[in-house]
Amino acid sequence: MKFHCLYTSSVSACFELENTSPYYAPDAYDVRVNGVSTAVQVRTNVFSLLDLKPGTEYSISVGEDTLVITTRTETACLNVRDFGAQGAGSGDDTAAIQNAIYACPPGGRVTVPAGTYPVRPLVLKSHLTLELQSGAVLLGDVVEEHYPLLPGEVPDAAGGEVHQISSWEGNPCTCRQSLVSGFYVEDVAIVGRGTIDGNAPSSTWWENVKTRPIGRPRLVFLNNCRNVTFHGILGKNSASWHFHPFFSKGIAFYDMAVEAPRISPNTDGINPESCDDVKLIGVRFSVGDDAIAIKSGKIYMGMKYRTPATRHLVRNCLMEYAHGAVVLGSEMSGGLRELSVSQCFFRHTERGLRIKTRRGRGKYAVIDDVLFSNIRMENVMAPLVMNMFYFCDPDGHEEIVWSKALHPVDDTTPYLGAFTFRDMECTDCEWAAGYFYGLPERPIGSVTIENVHFTFKPDAETGRPAMMDYVEPECKRGLYFNGVEKVHLKNVVMDGQDGERLTLRSVGEVTDE
Repeated sequence: MKFHCLYTSSVSACFELENTSPYYAPDAYDVRVNGVSTAVQVRTNVFSLLDLKPGTEYSISVGEDTLVITTRTETACLNVRDFGAQGAGSGDDTAAIQNAIYACPPGGRVTVPAGTYPVRPLVLKSHLTLELQSGAVLLGDVVEEHYPLLPGEVPDAAGGEVHQISSWEGNPCTCRQSLVSGFYVEDVAIVGRGTIDGNAPSSTWWENVKTRPIGRPRLVFLNNCRNVTFHGILGKNSASWHFHPFFSKGIAFYDMAVEAPRISPNTDGINPESCDDVKLIGVRFSVGDDAIAIKSGKIYMGMKYRTPATRHLVRNCLMEYAHGAVVLGSEMSGGLRELSVSQCFFRHTERGLRIKTRRGRGKYAVIDDVLFSNIRMENVMAPLVMNMFYFCDPDGHEEIVWSKALHPVDDTTPYLGAFTFRDMECTDCEWAAGYFYGLPERPIGSVTIENVHFTFKPDAETGRPAMMDYVEPECKRGLYFNGVEKVHLKNVVMDGQDGERLTLRSVGEVTDE
């Protein structure tokens, strides 16, 4: 089997098989390190080796293919137990772990051995590896007041430039500090098979979520950070979003997992916002909201900073339970470009590839040139959804949002450009195969669907594919297009739908081969 190395830290390495099978390898395989079998049958395309030695050469073999890697060197290794951390599941280990982080020299590693470490919010610093060994759990404090307040914006010393400190759903808002935060840090890695557990089921974070005056903490928040990598870890039970990179660059997530109960509110998996160069490879999600939601702020942020989400790559990921598997928006006022989603497996999500926006997102809210390819979906209610009438925000149910009348194109009007969906197998669909609804004054530019097979569940449920007002529930509908300039279908096969395979409303050019 051909494979390549994705990432090495001083104590870990991540690899990816070279094939076309979504997430899972065609056959289980064995990994050999320096000629010795790991005695573990690997079943996924992405695999890792942990507990390696710094600055050491290793020969890694899969089948007849061999790679030689060298782990990174490090300046020091600090054990949090030496700083007084107990890991006993009681007490407060915050100060011990934070002091170890502060004391670690540049290029060093802070290691957290197996144990449960109750902590309040922790802050990262640059040029650091934080290793959570197998069995190590950073367990979030359950008292809300133990999470300090962070202002949304602060001016500089001269009262001029405004710096963004905290954010809630696309606006600068006062929020509780996240369990782990990074502010303007670079060259950071969080690695290992340990866990960051927000502990929300034992707290009050998931209560009264719609009436809270202050935003809940994220599990991990990165503000204006550079070159930060997460490898191997499990993030779970966050108070709200789990991983939230914000105006950051060079952020990577490799061979890790994000988990929360299916009914937990706003527990999105990974939500990069106005970031550049983000990679998500080999990540498994099972959460209470969207698995991946790529964002760029609401209109204030979009008009002020004009910072789009750019160069995002999602590959070999598994989305097991979520509202949407890969979602663009709805906070996308800075725009989004250069996105590739490939070789992923979605099962039991409400929607698969989901794009959501609305009037009011702004003229820089442009999503264009997006490719989704080689995707497998099982038991996904509506595999493809593009909705420009998404009923979010305090004014989400007002006429300006839901009206199907022609409105003027102005500085508040968003745009969805060219989208390609290619090489997909979607089985046991329920609500609709695809639901595309553009604004009458600014239709979706083009939708291309090629080499896609949809089959419907015989006892499919009824539901609304798009979260918008005044639309009827659907069951086993085929492809529905309303407000699209160009539709191109090639080798699109559909089995088990009720009615026509294709419905066209206010659509310009159509080809169906």
